[in-house]
Amino acid sequence: MQSYTGPEFFKGHGTENDFVVLPDPRGELELTPDRVRALCDRRRGLGGDGVLRVVPTALLGEPAPGDVPSGAWFMDYRNADGSVAEMCGNGVRVFARYLFEAGLVSAGEFVVGTRAGARTVGVGPPGRVTVDMGAAAVRGHSSVTIDGYAMSALSVDLGNPHLVCLTGEVSELDLSVRPGYDPELFPQGVNIELVEPLDGERIRMRVYERGVGETRSCGTGTVAATAAVVRAAGEERGSRIVLVPGGAVEVEVTPETSTLTGPAELVAHGRLDAAWWSCPEGAPLTVSGVDR
Repeated sequence: MQSYTGPEFFKGHGTENDFVVLPDPRGELELTPDRVRALCDRRRGLGGDGVLRVVPTALLGEPAPGDVPSGAWFMDYRNADGSVAEMCGNGVRVFARYLFEAGLVSAGEFVVGTRAGARTVGVGPPGRVTVDMGAAAVRGHSSVTIDGYAMSALSVDLGNPHLVCLTGEVSELDLSVRPGYDPELFPQGVNIELVEPLDGERIRMRVYERGVGETRSCGTGTVAATAAVVRAAGEERGSRIVLVPGGAVEVEVTPETSTLTGPAELVAHGRLDAAWWSCPEGAPLTVSGVDR
């Protein structure tokens, strides 16, 4: 008999960048790398590009950035390979949608804690979420290597690192393997965006996310891409619609901050098997009560 007394979960996505959401109001869940990798595995787990633990900042278990209020909900984000990450633009939208639907916050704007600092979010109909992403900090130029060819890249920081390459037809480039980059500049890895400007309003983007691989979207990556395109146009501020394989988002950048607006969907809810949670490497995954 299965014991469906393991952790509760939700599954959600933002422009098909998908996540396992684990509510942890008492700060009791231990997110080991093995558990995260198993949860995100699309054959032996629930499948996802990452895990979002929903925990009170006061119970996070590590020091939070100084601008995060102790009473805020904290997005403890893990990449699919089990590594800890500072920020995720699509993830924070899904996280905010969960808080709103679960009745943990009121309508309007509220603050979410992340390892990149406090982020103000607003949930509006129908399931669209806007996030104040903070300033996109340009760090200088570097390069990436794809298919043996070196491409110029702009380093942009949004609390997590990005290398943005402005190029031609992005669909022709191979992202089945990780692009090369300078590991001395990015010892913890880097997210790599390939960006094709389409016109003055739209850009197309593909992304290779550190700790995951190519994904259908990357929220911080869309902001980094927009910042790079606006800078290349000789402007300090601007907005773009960013087309990604999983849909489209709207980004605005200024010298002071940036905003990301896009959909956030919750698609499933259930509870994990207790035996699987105790030994995710050795037990088949079963869940109970999966519903919309």
